[in-house]
Amino acid sequence: MRVGIVCPYTWNVPGGVQQHIRDLAEALTGVGHQVSVITPADDDAELPPYVVSAGRAVPVPYNGSVARLAFGFLSAARVKRWINEGAFDVLHVHEPAAPSLGLLACWAADGPIVGTFHASYEKSRVVSVTAPILMSALEKITGRIAVSEAARTTLVEHLGGDAVLIPNGVATERYAMADPLPGWPGEPVGRGEGGALGFLGRMDEPRKGLQVLLRAFDVLGRRRPGLRLLLAGPGDADEVVARVAPELRDRVVVLGMVSEEDKVRAYHSVDVFVAPNLGGESFGIVLAEAMSAGAPILASDIEAFDRVLLGGRAGALFPVGDHQALAAAAEELLDDPARRKQLSTEARTAVRAYDWSAVARDVLRVYETVAPDGAGVVVSGRGA
Repeated sequence: MRVGIVCPYTWNVPGGVQQHIRDLAEALTGVGHQVSVITPADDDAELPPYVVSAGRAVPVPYNGSVARLAFGFLSAARVKRWINEGAFDVLHVHEPAAPSLGLLACWAADGPIVGTFHASYEKSRVVSVTAPILMSALEKITGRIAVSEAARTTLVEHLGGDAVLIPNGVATERYAMADPLPGWPGEPVGRGEGGALGFLGRMDEPRKGLQVLLRAFDVLGRRRPGLRLLLAGPGDADEVVARVAPELRDRVVVLGMVSEEDKVRAYHSVDVFVAPNLGGESFGIVLAEAMSAGAPILASDIEAFDRVLLGGRAGALFPVGDHQALAAAAEELLDDPARRKQLSTEARTAVRAYDWSAVARDVLRVYETVAPDGAGVVVSGRGA
């Protein structure tokens, strides 16, 4: 099967949707399908051979964040050309309601189109106002996928219709084994002292909750000698360190943007991985990665995380936004190696449900449902 996948966000900046698309493309290619991905990207960016640039992205406020999207005449022309030359059996558009390539692809194409909805957000006046415009594109989608119940609820409440639930995938084997980063996690954890906490995500995005973790570290670091904090992800390292009390700064290491290899090693470098997100998450791919690595997890109890962590069985939970509760829960885990080992074991077992070997099969079933006769995707108005 020839599959065209549309990525709405720039390939130059790591993100959950981009990683989902990359892993899906590689999983499909691995079982013999031909895949092409079009994405916003700088024209001089180094891209995998199956990825095509639709032009440079621009930052746009979207879903409580700043997304880097592409929308305009140049992008539209490149999308049309890509569809025309691709001769795809099915077009798979991610986040088709976002003002980016997915919307352009839906307007440009006729034929079997699958849409995957990732986002979860509260009722939006902007989306409500623009819904009639969006519908002219979304009505062309013949198969809908939601990565979580939260994403499915957002779709139903904002745009109507329904979707089959297929969760985000994770390449579990990629994360299962790795050496820790040099010097981590450090000395063995003792009761009331030491330990290493970790965070991975956009450090400059408030909804990722780093500010909650830093406040918890300020509390816990003062009463726990040797406690260290490892941070990875996009953001200004100097600005982050400046928010830490001077007497604790030498115990905070900010890696910034990391390679895929070092990201995996980071998960294996901490005693407790912390996901303090405040909301706006429909799944939590970072949790699935940490689970695959066997990292003991402490996460805020937002709905998406609670579901992925099986209500606390595969990872401990604390009340969202409560830094005191985070500090108390982290200390409890650091002082209880048996509990950490139990969470690690439960996480490795639970994450098997999200392995790409299973998720890709479910996605292929949707493809086969919407494209049973091989009619293929064509540019609107050009015929089959």
